Amino acid sequence: MSCILNIETSTSVCSVALSMDGQVLFEKTSYEGPSHAVLLGVYVEEAIAVAKKKGIKLSAVAVSSGPGSYTGLRIGVSVAKGLCFGYDIPLISIHTLDILTIAALKLQKEANDRLYCAMLDARRMEVYAAIYNSGLEVIRGISADIVNADTYMSYLEKDKVCFFGNGAEKCKSIITSPNALFMDNIYPLAVNMIPLSERAFVAGAFEDVAYFEPFYLKEFQATIAKNKVLGGNV
Repeated sequence: MSCILNIETSTSVCSVALSMDGQVLFEKTSYEGPSHAVLLGVYVEEAIAVAKKKGIKLSAVAVSSGPGSYTGLRIGVSVAKGLCFGYDIPLISIHTLDILTIAALKLQKEANDRLYCAMLDARRMEVYAAIYNSGLEVIRGISADIVNADTYMSYLEKDKVCFFGNGAEKCKSIITSPNALFMDNIYPLAVNMIPLSERAFVAGAFEDVAYFEPFYLKEFQATIAKNKVLGGNV
């Protein structure tokens, strides 16, 4: 029997889900913006309280591993590591784009006549994207794509492609192929991690708690406030 605490903080959405042998015991999500530092601890405490009330011990903690928000990923992974050390349980990492694609597959009823392109916003016209089939098999791995009319044309010429995630909205006016399908309001949520974290637990696919780091894809770049650049005269 496996009781897994799933944590997802890769975007502005903060979510936690507790599962037992693949079944949802607890789920909490906030769409109110990047408030992970405030909400994540509360949601985790509530989930653990549910497990204790049922007399269940945590078997593992699963966390979204990226790509995504640098700050969000750091917070999620830090909390997950702390729990793993504290409870002496293993750590599972799940790719953010896999989690997004699970949500899209559910809504499309796993339609197998199309491909699925998960996209996370990487600012300007860049996205972090990967392409899957209806069996969640990777057709093209994760990369940072500068989106133009031709970026995904080799796939769109052969198949319908569903685009989704917070990077897809800005691509609607650029990707105009009749084979392009856009899905709105698809978020990486902890509840959609459950089938993936359960599979990883059964396979014993655990991370080294001490050394695991999120997958940022690109290095974090700090920005300098305008008033500092201009000598504070703004």
